Amino acid sequence: MNAIEEPSRCVDEDRLRDDIETNGEYGAISVAEGRGRTVLPGTEANRQVREYFIERLEDAGLGTRVDSVGNVVGRWVPDGADPDAPAVAAGSHLDSVPEGGIFDGVLGVYGALEAVRALQETGVDLGRPVEVVCFTEEEGTRFSNGVLGSAVASGQQSVEEALALEDSEGITLADALTDIDAKGTGRLDASAWDSWLEIHVEQSSRLEDANVPVGIVTSITGTIRCSVDIMGEADHSGCAAMSERTDALAAASELVLDVEAATEDVVTEKGDTVVGTVGKLDVSPNAINVVPGRVELGIDIRDVEYDSMATIVGEVEASLARLEAERGVATTFERPYDIEPIAMDDRCTNALAEAATESGISTMELHSGAGHDTMHVAKVTDSGMIFAPSRDGISHNPLEWTDWGSCATATRVLAGGIARLARTPSV
Repeated sequence: MNAIEEPSRCVDEDRLRDDIETNGEYGAISVAEGRGRTVLPGTEANRQVREYFIERLEDAGLGTRVDSVGNVVGRWVPDGADPDAPAVAAGSHLDSVPEGGIFDGVLGVYGALEAVRALQETGVDLGRPVEVVCFTEEEGTRFSNGVLGSAVASGQQSVEEALALEDSEGITLADALTDIDAKGTGRLDASAWDSWLEIHVEQSSRLEDANVPVGIVTSITGTIRCSVDIMGEADHSGCAAMSERTDALAAASELVLDVEAATEDVVTEKGDTVVGTVGKLDVSPNAINVVPGRVELGIDIRDVEYDSMATIVGEVEASLARLEAERGVATTFERPYDIEPIAMDDRCTNALAEAATESGISTMELHSGAGHDTMHVAKVTDSGMIFAPSRDGISHNPLEWTDWGSCATATRVLAGGIARLARTPSV
C-alpha cells in the first residue's frame, strides 16, 4: 500500500460524525426541521465548544495552546519529525451565525483533527509537525466584520486592536474571552507555517449538481463592503406635497437598483462570478405616516477579479452624486471592508489533487464565493482549500447538510494532502 495513500484509508467516518454531532449540541436551538445552533464568540456556548475541542485534541495526544485572541492550536510532532521545522496546519472555526447549521466551520476543524488521527494510526513517515487550528470569530457576528482570528494570525490586525473591539452592548472582545476563560497569551503566527489547508462545506450547489464529491478551490473571491447614509428630510406623509419632499428612501431605492444594474453590466462583460448585494437598509424614523428622513445601506460586492469590484464601487459613487444633484439628498460613503481576491497555491492544490487521485476520489476545480479564514492565511503562507458538497447549496441555516460520507471523503483528501506536504523531504 502506498504510504501516502494509507492515511486516507484510516479516516473514521463514525468518529468524525460523533465529534460534529456532539459539537452541534452546544448552542443548539429548537427548529422544526434540520439542526440549528447559535454559537457567538465569548458566550457560554462558545466556552463549551472550545472546551470540548481542547479535550478532543488532548485525547489525540496533541499539545494545546490558546493565543491572546482565543485562537486554539493543537500540535502533533510525529516520531522522527523535526520539531523545529515549519508545521503544516489545517483547521477552520467553531463559531456560527445566529441560527446557523452544524457543519459550517466545524467540518474544517474536526476534519483536520480526524486527518491527524488517521496519520497517527498509519505511522506514515512525516518530517514536519502538524497543527490543528480553530480560529476565533470567523463569522463576524459579534465583534467584527469576520475572519477576526485569522486576521490577527496573519498580521492583518494587531492583537491590541482586536481585543479592543466592542459588541453592540459595549463589551470588548478581551472581556468576553476572559469571561469564558478563552483568552490565552501571545499571538499565533500563520506566517511560520510551511502550509495551510482547510475543508469547508461548499455553501453552493455546484458539486451536488455535477455529482462530484470534492471541490478543489482555485481562488477565494474578494469582498468590498460599503456603508452609505442618505439624508433627506422627515415630514408628515399627509401634509408634505409630493413636489416638496426630500425622501431618503425613494433615493435609496434608486441606489439599490443602480447597484443591481451596475453588477449585471459587469456580469455581461466579464462573467457571472461577480455579485453585488444591498443586504441592509435601516430606515428612519421608519413610521408609516412619515416621509423617510434617513436611510443607512450596507452594500456587499464580491468577485475573483478586483477590477470588477472596483468598477461597481465607482458606479455606486456616481449614483450617489446623481442622487444628490437630482433629489437634493445629502450622502456619505465609506468602504470599511476591502479584501482582494486571492489564489490558492499550486503546491497545496497539487497535493490535494494527488491525494484525491490516489484514493480514487473525483474532484472539480471551482472558486469560493464566500470568504474564509484561508483568504487571510494565504497572504502569508502557501494555502489550499477543498469543499464538500452542500445539499441544495443551503448554508447559514438549520437545513445546512453535508452527508456523513461526504464529510469523510473530503477528510480523506485532506489527510492525503497533509501527508504530502508534511512528509520527510527526499535527500
